Amino acid sequence: MLEDVERWLSTRSWSVEDRPLKNLIAAKRATGSTVSVVLPALNEEETVGEIVAIIRRELMTRKVPLVDEIVVIDSGSTDRTSEVAAEAGARVVHRDEILPRIPAVPGKGEVLWRSLLVTSGDIVAFVDADLKEFSADFVSGIVGPLLTEPGVDLVKAMYDRPLGSAAGQGGRVTELMARPLLNMHWPQLAGFVQPLGGEYAARRSLLEQLPFPVGYGVELGMLVDALHLVGLDALAQVDVGVRRHRHQDGQALGRMSAAIYRTAQLRLARGHMIRPSLTQFERGENGFEPRTYSVDMEERPPMAEIEEYVERKAA
Repeated sequence: MLEDVERWLSTRSWSVEDRPLKNLIAAKRATGSTVSVVLPALNEEETVGEIVAIIRRELMTRKVPLVDEIVVIDSGSTDRTSEVAAEAGARVVHRDEILPRIPAVPGKGEVLWRSLLVTSGDIVAFVDADLKEFSADFVSGIVGPLLTEPGVDLVKAMYDRPLGSAAGQGGRVTELMARPLLNMHWPQLAGFVQPLGGEYAARRSLLEQLPFPVGYGVELGMLVDALHLVGLDALAQVDVGVRRHRHQDGQALGRMSAAIYRTAQLRLARGHMIRPSLTQFERGENGFEPRTYSVDMEERPPMAEIEEYVERKAA
């Protein structure tokens, strides 16, 4: 491991227990910072309500006013995700209602990018909406260093990811795709335990300068771009315990891996793939049948370049 990564691990890797809530509230008051929590959601009616309720009950009270707003961005759910989130106390915004001048495309990164236009916090925390046994530590953990460490601009959660009853077997795309890519091409980022994790927080001043891959590559792209923009010491991670969520099947993971590889390739060469698609196989009536999926190539520009966002900030 690189010497600067070892140093980074000792100075920029923390536990949620290192910053008690009372210290975070004091730091928030002292800095005058505001905090927004964003949950990107697509058909998450089983879990989104509990996540919203826990954040409101534990982090949005008079005694613990850590979070100022919680916004669920619904990207086209066909279940009761929007209703459940609203009933639990979130402000719900549909993806297509944000920046209608630019037609929306499917993808998590698209939702995160658009969320900057409908939130106001100086610090924005992203939390996946499919988490089970959710703890408010996920939010306080990633927000904490941004309130107490002026030099930190982006914080990722780290955690154990059990797969069924097997401890530590989650994060298959991380181990098979993202970690090798980072170690070989961006070794300064080799210290991140969960580089693809969906729970992270950043200063708005950083997020608005970053391009957003529209799909699954958003987490890797954001880490790499933030490294080049603000440097390793402005990045950090916090141990928040255990993350339990819905696991996807192998083919879905293959498509996720392709998008992540595409994101890495564009950052390595800013070139074009010869074939921006991925063929997988499923057994059908006549044997194995090919299924070809396009690998999303689109990225959204830094929000600071969007006229509507600039006008909103100036207002």
